[in-house]
Amino acid sequence: MTESYPTLDLKEAAFRVLPMRTRFPFKYGIASLTALPHLVLQVKVEVEGQSAEGIASEGLPPKWFTKTPDTTFEQDLPAMLDVIEKAVKISLASPPATFFELWRNLYHEQAAWASTEGHPPLLANLGVSLVERALLDAFCRYLERPIQSIIHENLLGLRLGEARPELAGVAPADFLPERPCSSVVARHTIGLGDPLTPDDVTDETRADDNLPLDLESCVKTYGLTHFKIKVCGDLATDLPRLRKITELLDPQALFTLDGNEQYASIADFREHWEAWREDADLRAFLDTGLLLVEQPAHRDETFHAKVADDLADWSDRPPFIIDEADGSLDSLPKALALGYDGASHKNCKGIVKGIANAATLAKAGSVRDRPVHLTGEDLANVGPIALLQDLAIMATLGIEHVERNGHHYFRGLSAWPQSVQEDVLAHHGDLYQPQPDGYPSLRIENGSLNLQTLNAAPFGPMSDLNLSELPIVDLSDPNGFIAAGLPA
Repeated sequence: MTESYPTLDLKEAAFRVLPMRTRFPFKYGIASLTALPHLVLQVKVEVEGQSAEGIASEGLPPKWFTKTPDTTFEQDLPAMLDVIEKAVKISLASPPATFFELWRNLYHEQAAWASTEGHPPLLANLGVSLVERALLDAFCRYLERPIQSIIHENLLGLRLGEARPELAGVAPADFLPERPCSSVVARHTIGLGDPLTPDDVTDETRADDNLPLDLESCVKTYGLTHFKIKVCGDLATDLPRLRKITELLDPQALFTLDGNEQYASIADFREHWEAWREDADLRAFLDTGLLLVEQPAHRDETFHAKVADDLADWSDRPPFIIDEADGSLDSLPKALALGYDGASHKNCKGIVKGIANAATLAKAGSVRDRPVHLTGEDLANVGPIALLQDLAIMATLGIEHVERNGHHYFRGLSAWPQSVQEDVLAHHGDLYQPQPDGYPSLRIENGSLNLQTLNAAPFGPMSDLNLSELPIVDLSDPNGFIAAGLPA
């Protein structure tokens, strides 16, 4: 008997933009983020012939989707807009179909087009993921059910075997938790330029607000227990900084290390690792608290054949996962075959792909000698749309600690219209709290985020947000987009 699933038909799509400026620079990899355009996609969808509306959003940061060192953000941005616009056009031209069929058509058509245009998979899938999220939001609001139950009961019609043949016959309920996480631990990002103590704050890093800024103050204010430590690949810089972080954090602190592609190879990272471990205190810190290492080598080197030998020859190596290299459906299987231990999830890399990754890791975990890891990582996500949708999927996947940094580098929801701020406080008071200046900021208590109201919502914010104050933008006009989307 063939199962029947609701059909969706994308009818209209529009883009709005919110210019955002950071509280202080976020330094990662080869980038220093000080401002970005936050793009909002609004769609109108027919679900079984009835109208529904959905939204998705994403900040467009420099030097993550692509990492060409000799181009400016303004030079990179047109490609980001191009892949997003193309994904919307493909979906508008697609006939009514189930969610999975729409996604499958979009993923493969976008991949073929991106290949001819020279856009890398990670960038191409930014467009896929935005459409994916907006369609899911409309679908959840139509059904008046939360995303967790819709995925778990497979109302999306997912056929994971068509994404990866080895997953034929696997259903979401086979590997996802029965209920979403009611809370998640916030794994705090320690960026390359973040001040570690109040004395480290300079004019460049000073913020004009009441939020904690330096690491020491963040730990005290939020009760942090989990961290993500950025390393830059320069031993002379990383070693003293890691020593200072070791002195500041509780001996029981848990953390990940993020290389952000700053090492030439796994072997190059190993040289640094062994140099760090010559320091007794740092060695103890790594031995007791390190959870895993994320993407040390450049994405172009991640799948090099020599990686298998580098990993196999390092029997007591820490766990390694891929992040920026996780650009397409075949990325994680290739990584596991080489000896990596897992991958990160970010909504901007794709929700269906993230679900497939969870299925692949559940299967691999039952046969591998080494544990597997599916982590939740951040891309300076802010609410009330992108962050909440990201947390909803993390909860669905059962990821218990998630990197969060958008609240740290941006001043809460202060950039959003007042009506949006009030709406979030009214419906998500367990996740946001008002600051003395009135704007909402993320509520992190005892190091954790409460997801109860989020889990009761369709997909992200509970109510329909009034975004009419944000300007409508044309993605085919990069200059006009930059003028509207970057702070003056």
